[in-house]
Amino acid sequence: MNPIVHAELSWLAAQGLRERRDRVLVTCAGLAPDLDGLTLLAGEEWYARYHHVLFHGYVGALVTAAACVALARQRWRVAALALGAFHLHLLCDLAGSGPGWPIHYWWPTSMRDWFWDGQWDLSSWQNAVIGLVTTLACLACAVRWRRTPVELFSPRWDGEVTRVLRHRLLGEPYTPGGGSGT
Repeated sequence: MNPIVHAELSWLAAQGLRERRDRVLVTCAGLAPDLDGLTLLAGEEWYARYHHVLFHGYVGALVTAAACVALARQRWRVAALALGAFHLHLLCDLAGSGPGWPIHYWWPTSMRDWFWDGQWDLSSWQNAVIGLVTTLACLACAVRWRRTPVELFSPRWDGEVTRVLRHRLLGEPYTPGGGSGT
């Protein structure tokens, strides 16, 4: 599945958290399994051999949860959501990364692979629909919580995006930079 969709799904899972910092951590946890994708820097052979192996398992989940707990404000909620987002990434990869691409969840203890016979291609209509629905849900958060995934990069930019969306969707007054509009 597309990393952007992994990020959006993880960010949506974190919406019950008060602090932006904690939402960012959960989103990062949902992206963390793809750290093993950095093996591409060593060449396609390494990528083919180690992506879905090195960080797509319980070791990656524990390391990710520990890092999130160390940095979080709401430690236990973030730990639970980080583990959930991490495993949601794995579930999405099992469903939509392409037929015959397993996950080695028990590495380094075992190379037993997990896969699903119904896996669909990365460029499938299923992934496109999931991506569209996820993006629309993220945009709907501008109405409900006055934030979007843009907060991951900049609270100021997120405020601007949120104001524009609320203006277009709800007809609220809009002034660039956050003015009252009156």
